Amino acid sequence: MIDNFNSYQPDGEPTADRWVTALSLFDDKEREETTAERWERAGLYFEAKQYAEAARLLVQVVEEAPEQTAPRLLLARAYYHSAQLGRAEEQLREVIARDPVEHYAHLMLGRTLQRQGRAEEAGTWLRMAEAFSTGQALELD
Repeated sequence: MIDNFNSYQPDGEPTADRWVTALSLFDDKEREETTAERWERAGLYFEAKQYAEAARLLVQVVEEAPEQTAPRLLLARAYYHSAQLGRAEEQLREVIARDPVEHYAHLMLGRTLQRQGRAEEAGTWLRMAEAFSTGQALELD
């Protein structure tokens, strides 16, 4: 956790940890962070483009709620954006195994494979993403 409660990003926005720190200022005792709180904090780190820190938290969330697709997909995105492409691929393959028509996972897997120089294999996943997209614009954020 960031020690400086008054930390701000260069654009003037508060750092991701500032609000989480504020929530615990008035607690009388130490308590363990819940999975939902970890999930929320990971989202803040992701939005702040602190992808490695988001991934660290999301690993715990995925371990605690392995049946949930959203945390695993955000973990894959955090890995992708922090250039941990092997880990991103692993998480994306797990998402697809659990939800074979999750078009965004197919798109991300295709882009991840492209970044690894595996264009031919990526093409298959990108075509499947397009087939599952049902007319939605396919962009990787």
